[in-house]
Amino acid sequence: MIENEVLQRIREFLKLNRWSIYKLAKESGIPYSSLNNCFLRNTCPTIPTLEKLCAGLGISLSDFFNFKENPLRDTSLSEDEQNLLSAYRKLSIRDKELLNAYLDGLSRKRR
Repeated sequence: MIENEVLQRIREFLKLNRWSIYKLAKESGIPYSSLNNCFLRNTCPTIPTLEKLCAGLGISLSDFFNFKENPLRDTSLSEDEQNLLSAYRKLSIRDKELLNAYLDGLSRKRR
């Protein structure tokens, strides 16, 4: 039972990010064949594999298992805002700092 829920959850994140299994494997550092075999054989990935998948998705393991709501989407935001937020969460700390400085500069120009 849990295997189906975990694999379905991975599919949800793939759909939200518009990623293929191959793209998730690359982003997570997991061999494509290993990840694809989970789907073909309907087997649950191990916890270390799930941790790598979550890192590749830019979410925590806790977010992954939050089945009641999707941590990447907020219905009060537009699709563009949701995509920006999703991309932002995947940035390094340094890149987030640079982006925040850039956005601060842009918002000051418009005042």
